Amino acid sequence: MIYQPSPIAIAIFIAFVTFVVGLSFWLARRTTSAHSYYAAGGTIHWSVNGIAFAGDYLSAASFLGICGMIATAGYDGFLYSIGYLAGWIVALFVVAEPMKRLGRYTFTDALNANYHSRGIQLATAVSTLVVSICYLIPQMVGAGALVKPLLGMPHYMGVIMVGAIVILIVATAGMTSTTYVQFLKGGLLIIFSSILTFMVVQRGLNVKPTADYHEFLTLPATVAEGSVVAVGAEGWSLGSQVAAGDQRFVRLVRDGVSTWWMVDASAEGAAVLKETPSITRAASGGVLYNGEAKEARRFYPVGHASTIVVDGKEVTQTGPVGVFRFLSLVEQSTVVRFNPRVIRDGDDRVELYVPTPTAGRRVMRPGLKFKIDKGAKLWDKLNFISLMLALFFGTAALPHILIRYYTVPSAKCARKSTIVAIAAIGFFYILTLYMGLGAMFGGVLDVESNNMSAPLLARSFGVSLFAVISAIAFATILGTVSGLIVAASGAVAHDLIDNYLGIQLTDQGEVRAGKISAVVVGAIAIVLGILMKGMNVSFLVGLAFAVAASANLPAILMLLFWKGTTAKGITASVIVGMVSSLGIILLSPSMWSQYGLDAAKAPIPLDNPGIVSIPLSFLVLVVVSLLTRKASPAAAPAAA
Repeated sequence: MIYQPSPIAIAIFIAFVTFVVGLSFWLARRTTSAHSYYAAGGTIHWSVNGIAFAGDYLSAASFLGICGMIATAGYDGFLYSIGYLAGWIVALFVVAEPMKRLGRYTFTDALNANYHSRGIQLATAVSTLVVSICYLIPQMVGAGALVKPLLGMPHYMGVIMVGAIVILIVATAGMTSTTYVQFLKGGLLIIFSSILTFMVVQRGLNVKPTADYHEFLTLPATVAEGSVVAVGAEGWSLGSQVAAGDQRFVRLVRDGVSTWWMVDASAEGAAVLKETPSITRAASGGVLYNGEAKEARRFYPVGHASTIVVDGKEVTQTGPVGVFRFLSLVEQSTVVRFNPRVIRDGDDRVELYVPTPTAGRRVMRPGLKFKIDKGAKLWDKLNFISLMLALFFGTAALPHILIRYYTVPSAKCARKSTIVAIAAIGFFYILTLYMGLGAMFGGVLDVESNNMSAPLLARSFGVSLFAVISAIAFATILGTVSGLIVAASGAVAHDLIDNYLGIQLTDQGEVRAGKISAVVVGAIAIVLGILMKGMNVSFLVGLAFAVAASANLPAILMLLFWKGTTAKGITASVIVGMVSSLGIILLSPSMWSQYGLDAAKAPIPLDNPGIVSIPLSFLVLVVVSLLTRKASPAAAPAAA
């Protein structure tokens, strides 16, 4: 994808980051104790905390990942929104008030309140670190994707920049600055996403792509309508021919430039060629975009409506429509999607993006990404169920979400802030549907990174909106990463050093240890964010939810609702849930592909571990608690 940095976008970005960092330094003067560093002194108003909840939760996965997934997979991408939102029901009715009553600084405080167990301290502290790092990876990947169009920097520079800024924010003022950064970016994200959605429905659908779109090459009519072997007229020569599954591709050469074409045999008695965007990664190390160097600027946003039907008649554009009418028109129309396909041309690896007309009714129902209807295999269905379990149960088990309950004065305020969060988050997720479909039908997709769908959609309305949206997206990442690093640093300084190891720290010493931990965790996140370049951030966050739901949720629920729960049961459950979920993820097809191996040969056919690891964690807790009940007294009812 070719991007040109905008001076306006750079100026707005610099101004926003300067303001955020300045706010952190100003608030640092109010951070004088461990309570103020880890929990903002418990003085945050419930309404502010509710919007900060939304700012914390609406991460790169929500704004970049979900919009990108909807833009490429339609309704299947929206299922992430539904799953993320549904998880807040568990948080509201099950964990909000008990977590506030039991905890002080960290998630470990709550689980260990009635046991004082060193095993729980160690297991849950490690779990907090693992989940936080898993969640940090997609935020860093999103940051790297964002700085390419915004600042013109490579992916790794964006990751390093976010890591450095967030470490500065957390190391100066801790949870206080993190809360107000999250409040600010949560409010701005919802406001400007609403503006972008309004502009999408006002523009409606248009057959002509709305972005800076490159029309691909057109073959002479005599060639395009003839047989592939007849290619050779007017300077064209035939190169490679490759079969990939049920599709055939040919490489054509003109004036020394190679381009790839799909053989469309749907026309009666003829083979019609359609050019496909391609990236050739040559064995020599060079990379060609559509047969030429990147500087030739032949790789632009793609994807657009091919047929628009209004009341049974085909039109070229609809003009302004209402929000419900927009969805109805999408369902009646047809969109050109660009599906990825990897082939080998000798020693070169070629990534082709095949133009595929797709009926809107298919876009608006499950099946483009998750194979759960006719023809779906058992593992496909289990994968889908597993993902939904992780999204539904993961929210209430995320350490950086749980610690936010400690920033308000009372359990009643914790419940109120959760209700505000649900309203704000639910409204935003409705907006993602319109932004994602607007990108899909607007010709603004970057086939290299669907994470850029929402910012590129904003760019199609002008550089100013693009600049603001990109700056807010960057702030979205800053806020979420800040909360994660606060949670991780608390696990190290408060749970491990102070409580588990018994090294009695003063208030100032615990804050200092937390700041050092923030630097170390931030550095680890930077490295992993660079290594995971290119993966969809929503998919990566889904894996973090799976680990949280497996390691933490069974312990939380059984602690609150089963008097037979023992300390050893909780410890075993956390360890087994964490290890089993991570093991399945590391051996999954998606990670096998990330290693550069054949995904079909992955040892475990599941991409999402929840359907195995969550029940296993519950089972281990019950069995171990029953076996150790006499040796370890059960907890008093925590929810009372």
